Amino acid sequence: MSQPAYSRVLLKLSGEVLAGDQSYGIDPSKASELANEIKTVHQMGIGIALVIGAGNIFRGIKAASKGMERVTGDYLGMLATIMNAISIQDALEKLNVQTRTLSAITVSQISEPYIRRRALRHLEKNRVVIVAGGTGNPYFTTDTAAALRATELKAEVLLKGTKVNGVFDKDPELHSDAKQFNKINYSDVIGKNLRVMDMTAITLCKENTLPIRVFDVNGKGNLKNILLGQDIGTLISK
Repeated sequence: MSQPAYSRVLLKLSGEVLAGDQSYGIDPSKASELANEIKTVHQMGIGIALVIGAGNIFRGIKAASKGMERVTGDYLGMLATIMNAISIQDALEKLNVQTRTLSAITVSQISEPYIRRRALRHLEKNRVVIVAGGTGNPYFTTDTAAALRATELKAEVLLKGTKVNGVFDKDPELHSDAKQFNKINYSDVIGKNLRVMDMTAITLCKENTLPIRVFDVNGKGNLKNILLGQDIGTLISK
């Protein structure tokens, strides 16, 4: 087998991926499928941390548009990320992969508090680390949380697993003529207002020269092949 291209990565999963074919909630079979992909990478000796969104359960911005206070909505979204994290932890541990969930919001019965040095120690002990609860602050997305945690935990790349295979000039689900970028720099993503991640997340990655790989996480073997150096999806870098 080829040598891995990276020794430590952060995988950002959208909450919608966990819903599988459902429009809402957590599909245990999808969680199991994702866990198998993560286990394969873990067995390659790659340190892996995860951040999972909450769109399959709750979106703070959407709730705010219907009258809920934005701060309240964001905190509910953070709680939803913990639910998703625990579901992936459960699926991984059924595959005998040692996993720890660390949350920016204290829920001591089901997760450890997020402490950077503790998270690094778990990675050094070859455990999968799932970071939940976003940044622990309202107004910040889980994409921004992923960029922050990737930087803190010394990841070499931020892998954004979505339902589409990369970054396009327009929404490929709405426009059949959408063109995919193979590689694009941070400034062009910002300048073209490509909504692959929010601007705070992109800017944080740019300032720390953290490359982002956007890919279809539903494609079997995509995660492993990216980490073996294959050019899948879109690379965002300087």
